[in-house]
Amino acid sequence: MSETVPVTVSDGDSETTIEIERGRTLRDALLERDFPVYGTVSRYANCGGRGLCATCTVEVDSAPEPTHWHDKAAVRFGYPRLSCCLTVKEPMRVRLLDKHVWGQVVPRRSE
Repeated sequence: MSETVPVTVSDGDSETTIEIERGRTLRDALLERDFPVYGTVSRYANCGGRGLCATCTVEVDSAPEPTHWHDKAAVRFGYPRLSCCLTVKEPMRVRLLDKHVWGQVVPRRSE
């Protein structure tokens, strides 16, 4: 098995494929590569990746089964997944979300 996993990250109109070490937390890997997983306020005030503040949300295709209680609730109610609760094991596509107040996701407008 490969030691890294390809993860395709969509940020607005740009799309980048990065290699992430198998078993890494998605949040940590994205932050190390300067991808914005937080909003304007939550980038300074967040739980540090403990799955408590719900501000590091992303949309994920081929997402793994949730293991954290907060992430299970997100799946159950159709909310974006918490990047701090996702362990990269298999290839996935991640879409970063526009956030303005705390972790609030603002719907994208069709143009």
